[in-house]
Amino acid sequence: MSSLKGILGILAGVATGAALGILFAPEKGSHTRKNILAKGKGYTDGLKNKYNNMYETANNKYESVISDAKELLSNEAKNLVTKLDGKVEQTKSGFKS
Repeated sequence: MSSLKGILGILAGVATGAALGILFAPEKGSHTRKNILAKGKGYTDGLKNKYNNMYETANNKYESVISDAKELLSNEAKNLVTKLDGKVEQTKSGFKS
């Protein structure tokens, strides 16, 4: 609970600082708002790019794991069929003798 209060305190401080910065800004309000929107768009674009890169990386790893699992299962199935064929042949030869 203490860390939550700390985080809330930090967020309140950031919000207060931003509000005071806007109030005492040397530029016109419209220009300041445009700057804020431009920076916000830049941050948003950066987050989108990071998310997309993270998604692509995770998706590639997932596809790789699925491919490896399919290959492993295929090899195991082939080995099992080979073993079963051997047992069938042994059984057939046992009945013939």
